[in-house]
Amino acid sequence: MDTELDDSELVRRIGCGTDREAEAELFRRMAPRIRLYGLRHLRHEHAAEDLAQQVMITTLEALRARRLRQPGKLASFVLGTCRMTVLGLRRAAQRKEHLLRQFGPDRLAEFQPSMPSLDREKLRRCVQNLKERERAVVVMTFYHEETGADLAGFLGVSEANVRVIRHRAIHQLRDCLGVAA
Repeated sequence: MDTELDDSELVRRIGCGTDREAEAELFRRMAPRIRLYGLRHLRHEHAAEDLAQQVMITTLEALRARRLRQPGKLASFVLGTCRMTVLGLRRAAQRKEHLLRQFGPDRLAEFQPSMPSLDREKLRRCVQNLKERERAVVVMTFYHEETGADLAGFLGVSEANVRVIRHRAIHQLRDCLGVAA
């Protein structure tokens, strides 16, 4: 796509609803700006990425529905959408904090199911008792948050084999900890 398109032409082409190249160009232009805005105002990389996705979806929906009154002010529209989204996130966090203060942990405990306490030392011993490959799968899955594909490549086995190893290891850990499935 011609990168010399001005914002008005980009908005017009996206408004037609079939120009995926124009949408890709919009993403290429705006996503880095939105991400920087998110980093500055949310101060967390994952939150900035989430903001970029949310704002891009909102922007695309507005452009496809032709709700942007002044197509030449696309950047201002995106910035305003960023501001409103961040304000909404902050309001939600404030409401949550207010509810936690109002109802407190004591009152919230009434509504939450009781979870058995975890004996970390016993869990450590149970994990240590696993075979090396099973232990690697458990640790890399739940501690390092690796995907099945990543584990398969690392261990040189298929993804299906990783799932079987993980399933068996979890079963052994449940038995060792005395936890019902």
